[in-house]
Amino acid sequence: MSDTVDAAAAADAPRRAGLRVPAWLRRLTDVRPEEVPALGWAWLYIFAILSSYYVMRPIRDQMGLAGGLENLPWLFTATLVGMLALNVPFGWLVRTLPRARFIPLTYRFFAANILLFALVLAFSGPEATVWIGRVFFVWLSIFNLFVVSIFWATIVDVFDTEQGKRLFGFIAAGATLGAITGSAFTAVLARDVATSVLLVGAALLLELAVFSMRGLARLSDALTRGPGAATQAIGGSPLAGISRSLRSPYLLNISLFLLLFSITSTFLYFEQAGIAKRSFPDRGSQTAFFASVDLAVNVLTLGVQLFLTGRIVRRLGVGMTLAILPLVSAVGFGLLALSPTIASVVVFGVLRRAGNFAIARPVREVLFTVLPREDRYKAKSFIDTVVYRLGDQVGAWSFSLVGAFGLGATALSLVAVPLSLAWLLNGLWLGRRQEAMAEARAETAAADRAAEAAPGPAPARSPAVP
Repeated sequence: MSDTVDAAAAADAPRRAGLRVPAWLRRLTDVRPEEVPALGWAWLYIFAILSSYYVMRPIRDQMGLAGGLENLPWLFTATLVGMLALNVPFGWLVRTLPRARFIPLTYRFFAANILLFALVLAFSGPEATVWIGRVFFVWLSIFNLFVVSIFWATIVDVFDTEQGKRLFGFIAAGATLGAITGSAFTAVLARDVATSVLLVGAALLLELAVFSMRGLARLSDALTRGPGAATQAIGGSPLAGISRSLRSPYLLNISLFLLLFSITSTFLYFEQAGIAKRSFPDRGSQTAFFASVDLAVNVLTLGVQLFLTGRIVRRLGVGMTLAILPLVSAVGFGLLALSPTIASVVVFGVLRRAGNFAIARPVREVLFTVLPREDRYKAKSFIDTVVYRLGDQVGAWSFSLVGAFGLGATALSLVAVPLSLAWLLNGLWLGRRQEAMAEARAETAAADRAAEAAPGPAPARSPAVP
C-alpha cells in the first residue's frame, strides 16, 4: 500500500511543483500536467529512431534497385529468416533483463551494425557494393521493425488505454517529425555526401534514442502508479511471444490485421519501385525520388497527427478508426486497377502511408494496452516483425507469380480490393474486443483498489488473458 501511495505522490509532484500544460500543447492534445515530461521524452525517443531510419531508408531502396528488382522477393525472404532468428535471443533478453537494460543493449547492437556498414562501404569497390547493398537491404528491413516495435512496446508499458487514446497520435507526430528530418537530410545530401557519412549520422541518432528511453524510464513508475516496471525483468519463456500469439484469438486477429496491411503494402511497394526504375536513370536520382516521396508522406502525416488523430479516435472509437485505412486501400487499389500511372501510384501511396502512420499505427498500438507486460514485449515483437515480414513474403512472391504468368500490376490491384475489405471487417472486430477488454481491466483495477483500501490481507490477482 505504501508503494502505491508513494507512486501516486510522485505522479502528483509535477502538479504540486506548478507544472502547467502550455497553451499551444493544450490545443493539440489532451495532456495532463503530470504527463508532460513523459510525453516530451517519448517525443525525443521516437524522433531519434525515425530520423535514424529515414536517413537510411532511401539508401536501402536505391540499393535494392541496384541489386535488381527481380531479386527483391529473395531479399524479403532473407528478411523473414532474419526476423525469426532474432526473435529468440530478443525473447531471452526480455526474459532475463529489465527494460532499462535490454532496450539499450538492443539499440547499441544495431548502432554497431550501422558503423560496420559505413566502414565496409567506405572501402568497397563497385562490384562488392551490390552485394553489400543486398545485405544492407535485409538488415535495415529487420532494424526498422525491431527498433520501432521496441519503442511502442515501451510506450504501451508506460501509458494505459485511456492515455493511449489521448496521446498516442500526438506521440506518433514525433515519429513523423523525425522521419521528415531524416528524409530531408538524405534528399539534400545524397548526391554530394558519401553514403558512409550518412550512416555515421544515423548511428549517432540511435544513441540519442537510448538517452531518451532512459529519461522516459525514470518517469514511468510514477506515471503508471506502479513501482519497479523499468527495473524488473519480465520473465517467462523466450518463446512465449510465438506460443501466446498462436493461442490467443485477440493476438491472432492483431496478427491478421498486420498481415493484410503488409501484403497490400508490398503490392504497392513493387509498383512504385518498378516505376522509379523506369523513370529515373541514375542512383542519385532514384535515392532522391524515394526521399522526396517519404518527405511528402511525412508532411501530410504530421498535419493529421497534430490536428486530427486524437479527435478522430475520440469521435469514432478504436474499431471505426482502424477501419479507415482498409477502406482507403480498397478504394485506392480499385482506382489503381483502372489507371496504373506514376501519378496515381504516388498519390495513392502517399495517402495510404500517411493514413497508416497518422491514424492506423497509433490506434493499433492501443490494442496492446490491455495485454499483460509479457505480451507487450514478446508477442508484440513477434507480430510486429515476423508476422509483418510474412506478409511481405506473400506480397513479394505474389508479385513474382503474377509476372511469371504474364499478368500486369492490374491483377494485383484487383486481388488487393477484397483483401482490403476483409481487413476492414477484421479492424471492426478488434475494436469491439479491445473496448470490452479495457472495460474488464478497468473493473478489475477498481476492485483491486477497493480491496487494498479495505482492512485485512489483499486478495491474489489473476493475470489478464486476451
